[in-house]
Amino acid sequence: MQNIDFGKSGIQVPEIAVGCMRISNMNEKEVSAFIDTALSFGANFFDHADIYGGGKSEEVFGKAITKSMRENIFIQTKCGIRKGLYDFSYDHIVSSVDGSLKRLGTDYIDILLLHRPDTLMEPEEVAKAFDYLKSTGKVRHFGVSNQNPYQIQLLQNSLSMPLCANQLQFSIMHTPIIESGINVNMHNESSINRDGGVLDFCRLNKITIQPWSPVQYGFFEGCFIDNEKFPELNDTLGKIADKYSVSKTTIAFAWILRHSAKMQPVTGTTNLTRLADCLKAGGIHITREEWYEIYRSAGNKLP
Repeated sequence: MQNIDFGKSGIQVPEIAVGCMRISNMNEKEVSAFIDTALSFGANFFDHADIYGGGKSEEVFGKAITKSMRENIFIQTKCGIRKGLYDFSYDHIVSSVDGSLKRLGTDYIDILLLHRPDTLMEPEEVAKAFDYLKSTGKVRHFGVSNQNPYQIQLLQNSLSMPLCANQLQFSIMHTPIIESGINVNMHNESSINRDGGVLDFCRLNKITIQPWSPVQYGFFEGCFIDNEKFPELNDTLGKIADKYSVSKTTIAFAWILRHSAKMQPVTGTTNLTRLADCLKAGGIHITREEWYEIYRSAGNKLP
């Protein structure tokens, strides 16, 4: 698997991240097999959040990794979501990180992301928390999730370190971040700029976009692979998958990787076969013609 630059952090990471949201119900042996499968493909970047499984996802992962393994993997986690509210206060950020460190059984987190935007955010308070976490060695790099350009700029203006990543929903069946850029100056629904041009903003500012739900449609409504609701898309994916001798899932990830923004999609499965299919996309480079054919087969029209 190829590595990509991770924002302005100065480090390189695998082009596919391994999502750990759903591992909370797995036992230690199953999680070990999950981690081993990922590592066998060179995927040593694992994405967590303090709320995944109520903290259980971090806990079972922490029990499954060894001390010798820790220095050879990247652990990313997220904080800021509480029951019924979002919280970017100093106290919550710091206490959340301390909780994650304890559950993960590690002394440091490689990357911390702020989860959903907190409209009550005080940038100076976040900066104070980040400075403390950085100076104490508890967190090495920082980023955000689901934020638009002005939210990122507002926060970055108070920070002493660069925001390296922005985690955004993106898949063949969820394409708002590219729609308005394709439909510039058009009178149609797709031309509406709903996110402030976050894709180009992140590219210009060297912020790595991490697509979440890469094979989902809607907001966790389901997987579009082999879904009877999307016959044309699956026919196209199947045809291109046969050409490269891989699965439709692999092509769905390859479609994201083909974008010149050099995104880092996050897997979401605990099934080892499907996980392997996701990670195999690192070796597939579909053509420009195939990328647009897949895009159109999902019901999108070019102006």
